Amino acid sequence: MSDRPRVILVTGAASGIGAACCRALAGPGTAFLVHTRKNEEGAARTAAAIEERGGRAVTALGDIGAPDVPARLVEQAVATFGGLDVVVANAGFADRTPLMALEDEVITRSLDTILWGFIRLAKAAAPALAASENGRLIAISSFVAHVFRPDVTTFPATAAAKGALEATLRAVAIELAPAGTTVNAVAPGFTQKDPGTHTAMTAEQWKAIAAKIPMGRIGTPEDVAQAVAYFASPGAAYVTGQLLHVSGGLVA
Repeated sequence: MSDRPRVILVTGAASGIGAACCRALAGPGTAFLVHTRKNEEGAARTAAAIEERGGRAVTALGDIGAPDVPARLVEQAVATFGGLDVVVANAGFADRTPLMALEDEVITRSLDTILWGFIRLAKAAAPALAASENGRLIAISSFVAHVFRPDVTTFPATAAAKGALEATLRAVAIELAPAGTTVNAVAPGFTQKDPGTHTAMTAEQWKAIAAKIPMGRIGTPEDVAQAVAYFASPGAAYVTGQLLHVSGGLVA
């Protein structure tokens, strides 16, 4: 890698886990493409937080489930900053509709956003990550692909896509390993929303969920971001094809 900054592309980075990943990875000598589907205000806040930490940032809009968007994001990062070193595939789609009530369109959207979004990002980013010689491709999965209990809400469409993502990630890890690119995933458990962000659950419901988690609390975006930072670090250079649960023991 030349004297250019360490270039990082994070999808779904206007709030929550994506924004926390940007903050955790930001510092002098870093440059970010901050992606959001449509939350320009949130993306601008994330970019400002990166700059406060000494990094550079530009923002980009687009539906990651659209066939042309992943390649466009990669192209923009490379054209703007001269390369690409880390991709965090965080943009997702959460849906709690019971399986028997699911419409085809919901399953399609889940697969387009989570599975196809990752595949297209991986294919588009692979040459630039290989040129980096320290390339990192990190996906955000979820506990919903692993926890199926009567006392925990299921997310059938999301679970199907996340399960497929995890299987695909392992195949991508094998393919990209000869180029020195590592491919890993972090699977958050229940995670707090940013203050002021819409949530479908009441404070009492959140409290009830926390009681089901062995560590007794809901996770934070920062908890997840620290796991992502590990996979992006030099210390994880020989770790690939792995899934790290950050769920407070919900998945154990």
